[in-house]
Amino acid sequence: MAGLEVNGRVTEVIGVPGFNLASEQGYGNYKDKAVDLKYQIVPEGKYIPAIALGIMDPSGTRVYASQYIVASKQIYPFDFTIGFGNGRFGKSQLSASGQGIRAEMLTDPKAWLRESQFFYGIQFAPSERYSLMVEYSPIMYDKQTSDPAQPKYFQRPVPSHFNFGFRWRPVDWAELGLSYQRGNRVGVSLAVAFDIGRPLLPIYDAPYKEKPEERLRSVPDRIATALAASGFSDISVSIHTGDLLIEAQNDRYYYAPRAVGVISEVVVGIAPSDVNNVRIVLKENGIPRVEVACMMSDLTELYAERLTAREFLYLSNVRSDITELSDIPGRYRKLFDYGIKPTIQTLLNDPSGYFKFRAGIAAWVSHQPWKGALLVTGIEGYPLNNVSTINEPLSIPVRSDIALYKKQSVSLSRLMYDQIYKMPGELYWRISAGLLEIEYAGLDGEVAMPLYGGRLMVGLGGSALKKREPSNPFALKNDDVKSLYTTAFVNTRFNFVDSEFSVDLKAGRFLAGDLGGRITLSKFINGVIISAWYGVADTSKFTDRFNKGYHDAGISVTIPLRLFKGSDSRTSYMYSLSPWTRDVAQDIDHYRTLFDFMGRYNKAYFDKDAGRMVK
Repeated sequence: MAGLEVNGRVTEVIGVPGFNLASEQGYGNYKDKAVDLKYQIVPEGKYIPAIALGIMDPSGTRVYASQYIVASKQIYPFDFTIGFGNGRFGKSQLSASGQGIRAEMLTDPKAWLRESQFFYGIQFAPSERYSLMVEYSPIMYDKQTSDPAQPKYFQRPVPSHFNFGFRWRPVDWAELGLSYQRGNRVGVSLAVAFDIGRPLLPIYDAPYKEKPEERLRSVPDRIATALAASGFSDISVSIHTGDLLIEAQNDRYYYAPRAVGVISEVVVGIAPSDVNNVRIVLKENGIPRVEVACMMSDLTELYAERLTAREFLYLSNVRSDITELSDIPGRYRKLFDYGIKPTIQTLLNDPSGYFKFRAGIAAWVSHQPWKGALLVTGIEGYPLNNVSTINEPLSIPVRSDIALYKKQSVSLSRLMYDQIYKMPGELYWRISAGLLEIEYAGLDGEVAMPLYGGRLMVGLGGSALKKREPSNPFALKNDDVKSLYTTAFVNTRFNFVDSEFSVDLKAGRFLAGDLGGRITLSKFINGVIISAWYGVADTSKFTDRFNKGYHDAGISVTIPLRLFKGSDSRTSYMYSLSPWTRDVAQDIDHYRTLFDFMGRYNKAYFDKDAGRMVK
């Protein structure tokens, strides 16, 4: 969203312990976690300043919370800023909000005005490489008594409310900072900036070059060989009375239009002159995903650069509602697919130690026995693993016992059967059975369909599960709190295609039997997906005090391998950050959901990604 800034931070207070019990001394110093938001409501103009609203740490302990309004204006080489805020910048600290979210600026503006103070600053930047600044900070450190640092460091007012700084950018992507703060402290900082989704290595896939001896073979054989060398499998090619049909599974290209573009380039280079019409079908596990039907003359014009990719797709017929493939046997079909990737998982903020983690390798192997089916096994090994906890599992421990599973250095993460079927009208259904994830085994299923060209997705899902034994990869627990865990959900996804933003709504019964809902916001940035979720459920089923009234929240980021590889790839890595020690609004870790399977193959996204079709 343009104008929105989201900041996450962890503040450590040196010399102030986070906990007092002997078993909790491994945690170390006190640490405060916060998320800050800032939104620019007025952009800077020739004569008017930019104006933004900010909310710092709106939930939880709110030790360093504030809400402020700030205006800034650049008059080169100076940049002027003035703001007005409460809480950390104001006359008194804000009280804790618990699980709720509070913003006095919006709920009690009179109190916000009464408690707020001004702050301001000036930056002098005669060069893009360095700048000088001075700022006035109204923070009354000695009166911020709920700040754990106050008793140790701020028993008296600070010598000065003015701070001075110097910034230097030796390279475009890094900035060094030096500051003199509060009249008695020197600070040093390093910041690294990068564009999300911008490849660190330029992505280049060499075009296929046909060997002279290949030209003696039939055209279908030549095209199939070229596509196999270009990153496709399960390839079917036929030519009949001027119609060329190609069906292939895309194993390499992150964007579907790019896969169609590679196939099209092969067609233009090999197809005979009597071909008039071309049909290209991308499939996955034998399921047709999208079809592009066009005239051969339009393909020729595209690669002669007399048509743009968007113009070509406008003239073509793009469909995602196809359900049947031809009966032509596929060639270069993979008997097994496999992958291996590094993985790191963290357990943060446990009283026994703030940073617990395990790092190692995750590997998987899959086999497609028939159309839409996969047999999947996954194994993880963590030679670096210090995961442990002093927290006991709670009253209905659907996730608060996860450390028992994560502390295992070798684990069988999955051993399952997964079947997806596509029916007419783009109605999909999926059923999965087996060891579904690290903690649960059983049955999981859903039905779903896209509407309005993929702008809306709707579905139903549910599961019936048993908990696995942590120390035995093939055993199920016999003495568990619940003999069977069941879930049932109504699922909806709104895709705002133009802004590359999506909203997922899930409502129903979660793992512990708690009824509620979860909202997930996701932003797609050049292949990188940043998500945040918030779950609310009825916690009356829980008898422990920790789950009572708790709201689940977390963030995740999915990063494509193509950003680091220097060539295209469909592989992605996901890292999520959420509490392990609560059980409210929890679901299993699905191998693949129908919403994600449908993904960007629908018409709306195919048009959105058209520019990626041709290099």
